Amino acid sequence: MKLIPVITAIFVTAFLYMLIIDRDRLFAIAQIDGDAANAATGSSQVTTPGIGVVALRSTAREVDDAVVLRGRTEAAREVEVRAETSGRVVSDPLRKGAFVETDELLCELDPGTREIDLAEAKARLSEAESRVPTAEAAQAEAQARLREAEINLSNAQRLSKGGYQSETSVISAEAAMEAAAAQVQSAASGLVSARAGIDAARAAVAAAEREIDKLSIRAPFDGLLETDTAELGLLMQTGAPCATVVQLDPIKLVGFVPEVDVDKIRVGAPARGRLASGPPLTGEVRFVSRSADETTRTFRVEVVVPNADLQIRDGQTAEIMIETDGRQAHLLPQSALTLDDDGRLGVRLVDGEATDAVARFAPVALLRDTAQGVLVAGLEPEAAIIVVGQEYVTDGVRVSPSFREAGQ
Repeated sequence: MKLIPVITAIFVTAFLYMLIIDRDRLFAIAQIDGDAANAATGSSQVTTPGIGVVALRSTAREVDDAVVLRGRTEAAREVEVRAETSGRVVSDPLRKGAFVETDELLCELDPGTREIDLAEAKARLSEAESRVPTAEAAQAEAQARLREAEINLSNAQRLSKGGYQSETSVISAEAAMEAAAAQVQSAASGLVSARAGIDAARAAVAAAEREIDKLSIRAPFDGLLETDTAELGLLMQTGAPCATVVQLDPIKLVGFVPEVDVDKIRVGAPARGRLASGPPLTGEVRFVSRSADETTRTFRVEVVVPNADLQIRDGQTAEIMIETDGRQAHLLPQSALTLDDDGRLGVRLVDGEATDAVARFAPVALLRDTAQGVLVAGLEPEAAIIVVGQEYVTDGVRVSPSFREAGQ
């Protein structure tokens, strides 16, 4: 028991000796230990690994680019068929939703006195046609009298020169010839008038027939009735609606493209459409507007798609994808996309060698979504894209990547 206090006293005495007598050596030893500790700490910092992430070695590929629009379906044609004359409806109505063919009867109006008017016009035509032979005969008679007057004048002049007839006879013959010439002109005018009467009578007949044709209001094209036709017994006035007909085959997909994309779209370009329900649609661009909307500064684009079964309705919301020239793009999992502090869409890249790699943000342009992932543009042809852990790193942060090839 007495040994422990003795040992303690020896250590205390030695420490006091070093502190008082050999203090410089004690501080030197302490400095060496401190440097060794600092060196050990620095070595630990240098060899500290970065944040573990999984990166995808991606190579850009040529893909068909597309302009994606939000739009709606629109009937190829929609017409409100109206009456061109007045009358009472005498046909049974057709109900909305019914399919009608071109020239199919929609509304029939009571003819009233129109058939009598047509009969009168035809009678006047016959009368006018009967005047023509009389006028032609009168013209022929006048021409014959003119020739007779010319002969009489010639004889009178010859006899007058021989002294066998007086000058008065010559003057009388000249007057008779002038009268005959006037009769010829009058007969010719009568013939022209008779023929004009025929033309006028024919026009009256055509007008009466046209007025009767207006009594039958027919479908202008194949389509569906959007409204019931006019009810039986309704008195329709000129301009009153009979029915509304829409043509849904083919049907249009209508969207509005911004200025930055309008030059990418060409008439005839292949296009696809997707509705809220139903199979995908395929068609082609039929129209690209040359004039921008005054409010939105966008341009109207129309895509025509077949709709033989009439399952696509007018006014449905549609997503429209119009193919444009191809461009280089990377195929990535959608989860690899992230946002920077400014709200820009992009990805995190592994920048540098694997032993000294840091994270770097790169903005991208989203082209379209596919079943295998998303296609993005705006990156270098070869890129190491962080696909796991990108939300836990920022620009300049050291990373320790584990790489995988595309398709794994």
